[in-house]
Amino acid sequence: MNTSPVLILLGPPGAGKGTQARMLEKQFGLVQLSTGDLLRAAVAAGTPAGQAADAVMKAGALVSDQIVIDILRDRMADADCAKGVILDGFPRTAVQASALDELLAENGQKINAAISLEVDDAAMVERVAGRYTCGGCGEGYHDSFKVPAKAGVCDTCGGTEMKRRADDNAATVSGRLEAYHAQTAPLISYYEDNGALQRIDAMGEIDVIGAALSAAVSAIIALQH
Repeated sequence: MNTSPVLILLGPPGAGKGTQARMLEKQFGLVQLSTGDLLRAAVAAGTPAGQAADAVMKAGALVSDQIVIDILRDRMADADCAKGVILDGFPRTAVQASALDELLAENGQKINAAISLEVDDAAMVERVAGRYTCGGCGEGYHDSFKVPAKAGVCDTCGGTEMKRRADDNAATVSGRLEAYHAQTAPLISYYEDNGALQRIDAMGEIDVIGAALSAAVSAIIALQH
């Protein structure tokens, strides 16, 4: 039986999933699996699932859940996933969650925790509208909450090209939050019913949120051994 943990990070745009996932990767040796990145990598590698995804996307259609599951299966078989993975961007629906459960069961695995980063919508609008990233390495920053030690210079790679998403404005963010809550509510219920849901207050300082996440993940890993 495979005892490597499988975690899901849930949270709306701007909740800090990417930042926190990178911290968990460094601390525990977990691998963050973003479905968008996996799709692009599978297409570039020309795997059977990647070829199927490429054909669908070129036709202007949405990639099916089954293709995503096939790509996940291939990726999770790689050696670097042996210590466990953090899923980002999948599942998004209860149907996808059920399909993921079936995939994991093939290897004697399960979702050990679906960790929901709980946020206040009004505060999130302010948070997202002020964020930007390093164009070189992707490290995230914020006008108020996380500024580089030296203005305009990335702490991680020393790059000076900073980027802001055009859709990181108040009106767009409000709409994205509404859509997130509508789409994710069934998923929250799914994992709550399965006893896998954990909630973490994600409105505090990044380090405080990180400490809470770290404690939760440490407990999960301890249970696996």
